[in-house]
Amino acid sequence: MAAVCTRSFLGRVLPPLPAAMLRRYSLDVSAPLLRTQAYVGGRWVSAASVFPVLDPATGQELARVSDCGPAEAKQAVEAAHRAGRSWSRDTAKERSVLLRRWFDLMIQHKDDLARLITFECGKPLRESLGEVLYSASFLEWFSEEARRTYGDIVPSPAKDRKIFLLKQPVGVASIITPWNFPSAMITRKVGAALAAGCTVVVKPAEDTPLSALALAELAQQAGIPPGVFNVVPCSREKTPSVGQVLCCDPLVAKISFTGSTATGKVLLKLAADTVKRVSMELGGHAPFIVFDSADVDRAVAGAMASKFRNSGQTCVCSNRFLVQSGVYDRFMEKLGGAMDAELRIGHGSEPQTTQGPLINSRAADKVVHQISDAVSRGATVLKGGRRLEGSYMEPTLLADVTTDMLCTREESFGPLLPVIRFNTEEEALAIANSSNVGLAGYVFTQDVSQIWRVTEALEVGIVGVNEGLLSTAEATFGGVKQSGLGREGSKYGIEEYQEVKYMCLGGLQV
Repeated sequence: MAAVCTRSFLGRVLPPLPAAMLRRYSLDVSAPLLRTQAYVGGRWVSAASVFPVLDPATGQELARVSDCGPAEAKQAVEAAHRAGRSWSRDTAKERSVLLRRWFDLMIQHKDDLARLITFECGKPLRESLGEVLYSASFLEWFSEEARRTYGDIVPSPAKDRKIFLLKQPVGVASIITPWNFPSAMITRKVGAALAAGCTVVVKPAEDTPLSALALAELAQQAGIPPGVFNVVPCSREKTPSVGQVLCCDPLVAKISFTGSTATGKVLLKLAADTVKRVSMELGGHAPFIVFDSADVDRAVAGAMASKFRNSGQTCVCSNRFLVQSGVYDRFMEKLGGAMDAELRIGHGSEPQTTQGPLINSRAADKVVHQISDAVSRGATVLKGGRRLEGSYMEPTLLADVTTDMLCTREESFGPLLPVIRFNTEEEALAIANSSNVGLAGYVFTQDVSQIWRVTEALEVGIVGVNEGLLSTAEATFGGVKQSGLGREGSKYGIEEYQEVKYMCLGGLQV
């Protein structure tokens, strides 16, 4: 594979990485799950052109993937529509068995899948393996939920009638996913859709299509029928035209999107013309509140887990840290020590690495800009603060942070930890709820009454109480305000892909 010729570092052009280092961090092109064509109607399909997929840690080209356009997207939608006629009539048990077989194959190939995630996404291999297991858990969960999508028999007000409420699949679903969890964001949606009897067309992020195509390979091996699961990768340049098909084609009944709030608003407008069902998991700006009664050691551990996973690139990462005055100094001292002791920057394939690169230079530029803005407004850099080669960022701890700084007004999506000192519960809640988004929030306190008051008052869809890691297939995932619409995971996730049909059976002899 050819390396990218140059890299940027704080505005300077750097020479290419040494050839020996590139070979050390190269993805085996004969990897068993490495696919580069689109998957449409049960066939591997080449597009007229290709686009490169790069390792964000080195800039090295990993593979060249089919660059699908509107024609391939339309073919995928039509294939999904044809397949839906039989898939929706299969029994829930038949769908359950195939989803379970897909899950088993993911577990069998977990190491290969994790390596793909690390190389195209940049996250440490241990985290990538965790993502694969998390990703597979949705196929397992929805393989079980497929057989529990019960309807209702409702007592009728008339003696000669019976009332039945039936649950049926909505139809073809367009699945548009981000790069930061390139496997889990697919299975969390697709597992529910297939369990409900829907068929899908997946458009993965242009940075991370290899994980989606590996899932297609395993779906084929599992016996998922042709056309039920389709993948159309495309470049950033072709994303608008492919998105137009996936959001506007009359054969598409549902859109499920995870990504930025700005893009979600565009997709909502496109969906409105044909009144499609939508699920939107959009931006977050999570508050992390530490009260005086908190177990400070537990709060520090929660902060480390919540903030620095995937180098701060998750939608439920804590972005605004609010620490009450009574424990502020102790929290900051212990947190700084934990950062020194636990965080190691490097290529994700190295076992000691905990912090990989950000996904690209634009992401690093944003974090640098936020740090510069905060310092210019009086913040103090206690740890880190520098951009390293390429898109690597030092984990950064900021003190003396105020609510007028960019890092407290917009999502960072990087390893930046800004801390605001507060005095009262009311003050903390006012700051926490000042955002126009509300996905996750975190509360650390040992006061039971305060737990209930604050949890109920926080304007978010997910709350971690004395816990920094929240996500699981058994629980709902979704936000309020401009963080989106609908819920994923849990027993409620499958309802996003179902319609309720009322059947009135009349004329009965009584």
